[in-house]
Amino acid sequence: MPDLTAGVRQTAGLAATTLDVDRSDTAARTWTREAVRRIHADACRSADTHLLRFPLPEEWCVDLYLKDESTHPTGSLKHRLARSLFLYALCNGWITADRPVIEASSGSTAVSEAYFAALIGVPFIAVVPRSTSRVKQRLIEDQGGRCHLVDSAAEVYDAAARLAAASGGHYMDQFTYAERATDWRGNNNIAESLFNQLGHERHPDPDWIVATAGTGGTSSTLARYVRYTMRSTRVCVADPENSAFFDGWLSGDPGTVRAGRSRIEGIGRPRMEASFLPGIVDRMMRVPDAAALAAVRLLHRHTGRRAGGSTGTGLWAALRIAAEMRSVGQEGSIAALLCDPGDRYLDTYYNDSWLVEEGLDITPYSEALERLMTTGAVPA
Repeated sequence: MPDLTAGVRQTAGLAATTLDVDRSDTAARTWTREAVRRIHADACRSADTHLLRFPLPEEWCVDLYLKDESTHPTGSLKHRLARSLFLYALCNGWITADRPVIEASSGSTAVSEAYFAALIGVPFIAVVPRSTSRVKQRLIEDQGGRCHLVDSAAEVYDAAARLAAASGGHYMDQFTYAERATDWRGNNNIAESLFNQLGHERHPDPDWIVATAGTGGTSSTLARYVRYTMRSTRVCVADPENSAFFDGWLSGDPGTVRAGRSRIEGIGRPRMEASFLPGIVDRMMRVPDAAALAAVRLLHRHTGRRAGGSTGTGLWAALRIAAEMRSVGQEGSIAALLCDPGDRYLDTYYNDSWLVEEGLDITPYSEALERLMTTGAVPA
């Protein structure tokens, strides 16, 4: 910290004393400028993500697209969020040299934030529940981060804030800042990228965009951009079991909490997070966990691509909407997200023994999805 008293100057000969305090810190500004440059350079080295077509029957005249966010350098949709959060915090003066960045996350956000922390040369600590799989912890550690374990998911918020205060670091708090750190008007956010890629398709403005909510930042960006660009596209948020978002949206109560653990990593929160903006979400669908996992296996069978449970949650909802459109003869398109790769979940979502341990029977949902693909029947 610079000597502030050295910047205080008095102007003599005036009736009142003029105080002039200069707090500029050249070294700190130089460090911040270099950190921001590195993040911008990293973004320029990364191509945009692909937009894939899911193979619905051609005669339906309903097109389903998946924006494949797994191709980011850290392998998930959260790479965009982490980049935005770091730029937001750096430009606000919250991240400084040699001080740690702390986040409450056991999932893909922590992996991506660890990557950006290493990129600018600051320590990163993820506060995670003790139940977090070693696979996820290793992904964070492989990017240069460290995991701080707590007993339950409900403890991560306060533990991260205390750790930041004790270390002099910055608590990133994705659940508060996700909706405001991203420039939702444009600047190559996910919404602008999606609509640009759809520009030459036969239905360039989708009838629906289906998202899932962990922080709520992605659904907020998509819904705001749709309104800003004066489109009629509607936004549906698919929510897993044991998540508070659906209940809070339905009741209009921002203080909604829900007990229980979500099996679908990355989404499904025990409380309504501050970044989730329910007033701009047109529709919500609670998706059974077994249905989500049946959907990711359907994705693998029909495209050869494996994805995580958050993708399956959104895909179930998107396929249901596609079948509804087909049932009334409505032509159009739907866009959903491929959030992260399935190789992170080979021991869980793609492991039949794990399904049995969790009491999950995906068979009726798999059968419903195959009926949908062949007859267009809307799954119950």
